[in-house]
Amino acid sequence: MFVQALRMTARDWRAGELRFLLVALVVAVAALTSVSFFIDRMRAGLDRDAHQLLGADLLVNADDPVRAEWRQEAERRGLLLADTVTFPSMAQAGEGDDSMAQLSSIKAVSTGYPLRGQLTVSLDPEAAAGARGAATRAVPQPGTVWVDPNLLPALRAKVGDTIVLGNSQFRIAQLIATEPDKGASFANFAPRVMLALGDLKATGLVDDFARVTYRLQVASTDRNDLAAVRDYETWLRAQIRDNNVKGVRIETLESGRPEMRATLDRAGLFLSLVGLLSAMLAAVAVAMAARRFMSRHLDACAMLRCLGLTQNQVGLLYLTEFALVGLAGSVIGVAVGFGAHFVLLEMIASLIRTELPPVSILPALQGVATGMLLLLGFALPPILQLRNVPHNRVIRREQGAPRPAALATYGLGVGVFLLLLLWQAGDAKMALMIAGGFLGGFAVFALVAWLCLQGLRRLRGSIKHQGWRFAVTSLQRRPGATVVQVVSLALGLMALLLLTVVRGDLMAAWRLATPPDAPNRFVINVLPEQKTGVEQQLVAAGVSKPVLFPMIRGRLTAVNGNPVTRDTYDNDEARRLANREFNLSTTNALPEANEIVEGSWFKDAPGVAEASVEQSILQRLNLKLGDTMRFDMAGLIVDAKITSVRKLEWGSMRANFFVIINPAAMANAPTTYMTAFHLPQGGSNVGNALSRAYPNLTVIDVSGIIRQLQEVLDQVVTAVEFLFLFTLASGVLVLYAALMGSQAERTREAGLLRALGATRQQLAQAQRIEFVLVGGLAGLLAASGAAALGWALATYQFKFPWVFEPGVWLAGLVTGALCAIVGGWFGLRGVLRQPPLQTLREA
Repeated sequence: MFVQALRMTARDWRAGELRFLLVALVVAVAALTSVSFFIDRMRAGLDRDAHQLLGADLLVNADDPVRAEWRQEAERRGLLLADTVTFPSMAQAGEGDDSMAQLSSIKAVSTGYPLRGQLTVSLDPEAAAGARGAATRAVPQPGTVWVDPNLLPALRAKVGDTIVLGNSQFRIAQLIATEPDKGASFANFAPRVMLALGDLKATGLVDDFARVTYRLQVASTDRNDLAAVRDYETWLRAQIRDNNVKGVRIETLESGRPEMRATLDRAGLFLSLVGLLSAMLAAVAVAMAARRFMSRHLDACAMLRCLGLTQNQVGLLYLTEFALVGLAGSVIGVAVGFGAHFVLLEMIASLIRTELPPVSILPALQGVATGMLLLLGFALPPILQLRNVPHNRVIRREQGAPRPAALATYGLGVGVFLLLLLWQAGDAKMALMIAGGFLGGFAVFALVAWLCLQGLRRLRGSIKHQGWRFAVTSLQRRPGATVVQVVSLALGLMALLLLTVVRGDLMAAWRLATPPDAPNRFVINVLPEQKTGVEQQLVAAGVSKPVLFPMIRGRLTAVNGNPVTRDTYDNDEARRLANREFNLSTTNALPEANEIVEGSWFKDAPGVAEASVEQSILQRLNLKLGDTMRFDMAGLIVDAKITSVRKLEWGSMRANFFVIINPAAMANAPTTYMTAFHLPQGGSNVGNALSRAYPNLTVIDVSGIIRQLQEVLDQVVTAVEFLFLFTLASGVLVLYAALMGSQAERTREAGLLRALGATRQQLAQAQRIEFVLVGGLAGLLAASGAAALGWALATYQFKFPWVFEPGVWLAGLVTGALCAIVGGWFGLRGVLRQPPLQTLREA
């Protein structure tokens, strides 16, 4: 049987019966495996190199000095150790009236820091500001410091000058170009001053009241073998849990670079979306190709039955043939996907700082499994119909109705593909949303197409134009095929529209989360008497309508009358939030880009304190609407009731606050001001001018982070555009399959009509009208489905605001008609070329 199956496969291949099925499988597998190879290598690279963002393989972050026994255990296990101590303090330079002071982030480091990654330093301020410098494994020598280049203009200092930290003086020896473990928290935006750990005690800056963070860096001696580090981490977590140690956490990539992780996660979702839509379209093409194969092999099956083959033997022959095609298509698709993932990697090359690990075998195995599952789910029903072809079809060219078992296998195909979506997406919510959208679209599109056909039936008698009558009659003669064509083309166009018109809206919303003109400078510590002068300097520097926000330092001391202490919360994150000082603000109007998601904005009634709280901190501190928060603001006690919950986009880099209290309750609070504004590249050096005019100000430059996020967005968009080619290819396959499914019947009809007197021009005109009707209806349905699915994805998956775009329906109508006309001409141009006499002989 196997040899006979090979012969049949070779014969069908030479006859061109299997090529379309093979191409559909290759496109489906290539679309998914290109994304799978890409994500697999990126994930493996992140897992391997995450420690470079931490400066170690493991980072122990503590509010108090790390326990000696933890250090001793790490040394006993042969691990490498390094220490850092970080805290905010003032750095001073100059003498007498010329002295300058600047709030800085002081970091004392031990020998060996960092254990992973490298510091880069420079003597050139411009090079250091542009993150260009020489890599070094050294740390500052005793009596010297390395500083952020942004600190120099604030202190009116240069390399080689002396600065004062507490009780000690230090010489500026180098400028820090890059610092691998700096992270992107707001506390780290202050200019860095780095000194040797041995010099820290002499400064006198660390005492019982200082806000100090102690970090123990741990690394393996063998970068490629982290087993000892993982064992130590397990032991350390047990120690923290069993001894109920507070104020200690083990940092990860998510806590070290959350904004970059969030951006890459969203990128992965977009890439997965494109791959899934491509695979879904290719699955439709596979199903239609298998159905066409079945319809063209009915006579051959009847002949095989007459020659003595049983139903099971016929089914086994075609199952073997399809399995061979599926295996070949899957392997070729894996090879194409493997090559395509290198294109993706090249498109986002600047995101990859190190050489990625080699590819694993898992995406290839997933690709082969994908191809076989697609074939199993969508080719099995036609095969079961082939095995049920009766003997007498050789004489009577009739086909019985499909048996229930054959029809039930279509349900198997749907179930198999749902499992495939869940497996490939890695995100059940998005997979179910897309599957539900397409299955719902399938049902709705089929119903609407059938209703439209019924409407055309009633209009047929009133149509006088001969071409229109032929077109309507042709649609009516094949209602099943017409519905299949409309639904198939609509599903294909829906995916294409979702990834073009609607996808453009999604990308625009994503970009707006961190727009090119997002604030890239923050100014804090503005005193009330300096407010007007700072505003005037910003306006003179070209900043449009600068807004200075009140900023009040306050500590949360009680919730609903219950004191908040270090032991109130079990979660370390909640404990740190509750025990630190909050940056509170006050305003009458809801700030820009803030959205009330629960409750209502306060009315600022005299004698009433109301608070609007950001939703994430509400969840972390287990608060709810109606709770009362007590804040101590330098002796001023305010009990504010939570009356609204706000949603913020932290990636926008605007001035955002966790808690905003109504102005009437904050009238006597000690207030400073802060502002955020956008300064174009190469614009005036307003930051240095402000620092010179007002030495107490802290000017924070976040343009580097903005630039990095924008680069990520641009390159991810490019990668999505590349993957869109797979979706486009899948859509073309669906259209081709929908038209070719009725090619033989159309050829016979055209021959008969020409034999009865119809001209070739009349039939060609009727075909064009038919394609416009089918394509236009499919385009309108596709636009509606794409808009609905795009809204659902934006609202529930990507968390972006949705903007209604009426142009998508016009795009769908025009695109659908054009695709049907062009595809119909390519697919059916041979229908009218066949002589009527040949058609009658073959009938």
